[in-house]
Amino acid sequence: MDRRQLLSDQDDFPGQQYQSASGPGYGGPNGPQDGGASAPPSDTMDTVPGYEGTGLGGNDLPYQGPPQTPGPRMPGPQAGDWQIPSISEEVAREAFLEYAGSQCCYSSKPVKEMVFSDLQPHNTYRYRLETFTESRSTEWASEPYTGQVVDGFMGVAPGPWEIPVSFPTLFQKSKKEVRVPHTSSVKGCHTCMSLGKIPCKKCVTSGMVQCWVCHGSGRNADDRCHSCNGSGRARCTACSGVGSKACKTCKGRGQLLCFIKLVVKWNNNVFEKVVDKQSGLPMDLISAVTGEMLFSDMQPMVYPVTGFPDHAISQAAERGVREHQAQYFSSCRILQQRQTIELIHITRVHYSWKEKTHIYFVYGAEHKVYTEDYPAKCCCCTLL
Repeated sequence: MDRRQLLSDQDDFPGQQYQSASGPGYGGPNGPQDGGASAPPSDTMDTVPGYEGTGLGGNDLPYQGPPQTPGPRMPGPQAGDWQIPSISEEVAREAFLEYAGSQCCYSSKPVKEMVFSDLQPHNTYRYRLETFTESRSTEWASEPYTGQVVDGFMGVAPGPWEIPVSFPTLFQKSKKEVRVPHTSSVKGCHTCMSLGKIPCKKCVTSGMVQCWVCHGSGRNADDRCHSCNGSGRARCTACSGVGSKACKTCKGRGQLLCFIKLVVKWNNNVFEKVVDKQSGLPMDLISAVTGEMLFSDMQPMVYPVTGFPDHAISQAAERGVREHQAQYFSSCRILQQRQTIELIHITRVHYSWKEKTHIYFVYGAEHKVYTEDYPAKCCCCTLL
């Protein structure tokens, strides 16, 4: 059977989805049949001045733009009485009662009958530096050509960092893809060799498959198979008997609009240091609570906090700012930095119940509770 006849007798399927050449399904001789359009091999693309290194998968480009310099140095937090007293017995009991009620099979009797012996404050400082960055990369991409404007020869393509892209809400991760102006051209589809059709794999281009009723024998019991009229062959449902299907890369068009895609990513990079006062509370729990804000400084670039009464916090600020500037200054555009110091309230509660002493912690503005030895668990909780 003539191959051209097999691949030329189906209706067109328009579409405008595009995807990078490194997307799902790329690489086989029939292309990304499950992934939509992809760019042809990069070595077949036109040379665009300023984008000579663009390939299939984009790597982050060095930042090229106005110099990034710190803003004015903010004065450090003023000295004050930050050793907040421990919470009251009433607050400690209410927090413990709520905790017991949220656990499976915890009796509330210890909370109602316990006797407080000591409430110790162990206030903890938390320093956090957030650096909101923008990174850019480029890669070849495409979409089925349906008559879109082709601007590859209408002007000079702007540089990756010259293309204006509005950024989202500060300190929130996001991503945006933008077509680079003056980089588009029309190419034949590499998946179907510009035919718009691909051979049907199920019937191997014949349009017919083995009859599922008689399994190709042409007979059903002692009679002729009525499903295939005795031929043993049935019409292929995958291609409706045509022997070919519309190419999913070009949506049956045979041509692709190829262009350079700019991928812009925004990330919030966080450095955090908790200065533990040896309370005994696992420090990994601190990240889930809020504290009392003592200091906040937000600028395009910040200086390290100086003059804080706890020297460990000043050291953490110096280290955090230095690490973020070394890591992101040349590779990304730093849009905003924010540094904060919080006081996390921690109270270590000692109590007795049934002539035994126990300990639990109440921490954070949410008054969360942590304990390892709740004295009245049922047997099912013990087994768990």
